[in-house]
Amino acid sequence: MSKAFTKETDQDDDDDAVPAELALPKGTRNYLTPGGYARLREELVHLMTVERPAVVQVVSWAASNGDRSENGDYLYGKRRLREIDRRMRFLTKRLDIAEVVDPAAQQNRDQVFFGATVSYLDNDGEEIRVKIVGVDEAEPLKGRISWISPVARALTKARIGDSVSLRTPGGVQTLEILDVEYTEADPQ
Repeated sequence: MSKAFTKETDQDDDDDAVPAELALPKGTRNYLTPGGYARLREELVHLMTVERPAVVQVVSWAASNGDRSENGDYLYGKRRLREIDRRMRFLTKRLDIAEVVDPAAQQNRDQVFFGATVSYLDNDGEEIRVKIVGVDEAEPLKGRISWISPVARALTKARIGDSVSLRTPGGVQTLEILDVEYTEADPQ
C-alpha cells in the first residue's frame, strides 16, 4: 500500500482519552486548590502563547523546504503540535469543570478535609506529612496526594488523635493523626 494512504499518526485516534491516574470518578467534581488552578491555567497560557506558536513557525519553515515525507523537522513538528493540542484540550476541559476550594476558608480546622496538610504515624512509627489536593495537582513524591487516593479517603473526616484504618495490599495499616493544618504551602 502506498504511504499516501496510510495513517500518519501513531495511535492518535484516542485524543481525548484521560490517563487512568487522572480520571475522575463518575459524578464527582474536579476539586482544585487555588494554587493548583493557577498552575494549570499558567500551563495552558504558556502552551497557547509560547510553545504552540514556536512549533507552528518551525513546521511552516520545514514545509516550505519541499519534500515533507523525509523532513524530520516537519514530521517531528507535526507530532509535537498534536501533543500540544491534545494537552491544551485536556487542560481546557479540566479547568472548565474545576471547582476551586480554598483551604484557608475551611471552617472545621481540626478535621481532615480537602486542602488539609496532615501529619500522621504509620504502622512502622514513621511520621508522614501529606497535603490532600485535586487529582490534577497530585504529586505523591512531593507529599501532595489526590483526594480520591486510598490514604486521603482513610484520613478524611478524622481529627487530631484519631486512628484510622487503611487497607493496603500488604494488609490493614493503622494511621494515627498527629496534626491537621490548612495552608497553601506544600508539605516539607
